[in-house]
Amino acid sequence: MNSMPVRPKELPAERRVEGFGEVVQGYTEQEALFEASRCLQCKNPACSEGCPVGIDIKRFISQIKEKDYRAAYFTLKEKNNFPSICGRVCPSEYQCRKACVLTRKGSLFASDQAINIHLLERFAGDYGRDNGLSLSVQDAGNPAKPRVAVVGSGPAGLCCAGELARKGFRVDVFESLHKTGGVLRYGIPSFRLPREVLDSEIDYLKGIGVNFVTNFLVGKTASLKDLFSRGYERVFLGVGAGVPSFLGIKGESLCNVYSVNEFLARVNLMSAHKFPEFHTPVNTGRHVLVIGGGNTAIDAARVALRMQKINGIPLDTKIVYRRTEAEMPARRLEIEHASQEGVKFEFLSQPREFNGDGRGFVKKLVCLKAELGEPDSSGRRRPVAIDGSEFELDCDLCVIAVGLKANQILIDATPELKTDSNLDLIVDPDSMETSLKGVYAGGDIVGGEGTVIEAMGMAKKAACAIINNS
Repeated sequence: MNSMPVRPKELPAERRVEGFGEVVQGYTEQEALFEASRCLQCKNPACSEGCPVGIDIKRFISQIKEKDYRAAYFTLKEKNNFPSICGRVCPSEYQCRKACVLTRKGSLFASDQAINIHLLERFAGDYGRDNGLSLSVQDAGNPAKPRVAVVGSGPAGLCCAGELARKGFRVDVFESLHKTGGVLRYGIPSFRLPREVLDSEIDYLKGIGVNFVTNFLVGKTASLKDLFSRGYERVFLGVGAGVPSFLGIKGESLCNVYSVNEFLARVNLMSAHKFPEFHTPVNTGRHVLVIGGGNTAIDAARVALRMQKINGIPLDTKIVYRRTEAEMPARRLEIEHASQEGVKFEFLSQPREFNGDGRGFVKKLVCLKAELGEPDSSGRRRPVAIDGSEFELDCDLCVIAVGLKANQILIDATPELKTDSNLDLIVDPDSMETSLKGVYAGGDIVGGEGTVIEAMGMAKKAACAIINNS
């Protein structure tokens, strides 16, 4: 087959930076039908093996091709409660699309002829959402089944709660923030994941009996022991990795040096871009630097660019990364979008220290040029700083996005929970049960930073164990 994938319409770059409207517009019906027609309907579809939650990709694409969008929606919902979310944020080029037989052998990224599975998933998910389709749940809230407490309302917590509620379990989700969604809300900007989509998927869970309790920090408001004493027989921990990593260089404590968590949460969760309509401000710089190369760094740079535009400041936002573009872990599409919108890139640049302006505010970032050496444990070539290669970058606002670690509040309050050298929870790989009987875990608190769909895959495994052992 020689036809290329259908690329959906996108907002023009000059319009994107004017606000937070969704960039990728999704497929029209005709585009979805054409893309579905490209699927070879393989006898042994490898694409499903590339999906962490095991969606029957072959079947749902065939149903779209037959214009049975209702059936395609319900096929997706058999394995994934959140197709409209995953169709927007899943890094499909590393997962299902990479496994597609139309991907060129040896290709690192599925950017050639592979089926746009994620966009077809989004199309079917949005069809179900727009037409009020919903799975019926028999035996909802069955008092004969154990009560389950889910800690955290990010992708892992939401997934586990949904799987259990569909089997009639009584589920309460405890969220430390004032709004549900976890990293889906505070970490991912609305131009990638509109809030109405996220709210709709969460409302679906409420509709099948999941109860949400906000402003409740397990480990402080109540301990795990307290939850068991309140009648919960099983607990699932999906608290994510919300503690920022820092560079450990001179000047990092200067004003206007943000962690990526604070910067994105102020905008995504607390609407700082609408200040003073909303009462949470965020500073906006004339020369913004974002340090890091992952999806979170790209999100921060694109948000910073929009903040500059909203405040009438000439666009000057750069990403500083110590390797080259080829080594960046961010999605290729997000890098492309950032570049189109005006984000600049300083590759092979190793931050050395921040310099202030004498009033306690950051003014410059001093870097060393780097070159790539031998591969490290990640499989990428290690950056090696070049002595004597110092150079300066103007910087009156910096966002540090070099990784996240597990929050230790719950772990510190529960010494029975065993952790590894990275302070991530140790679990049984088959059941996802922790060292504390009846307590399961999944998502970033287990494996470190991962994708939304990877967190959901772990949560589904834990939910299955809870169901089978109840």
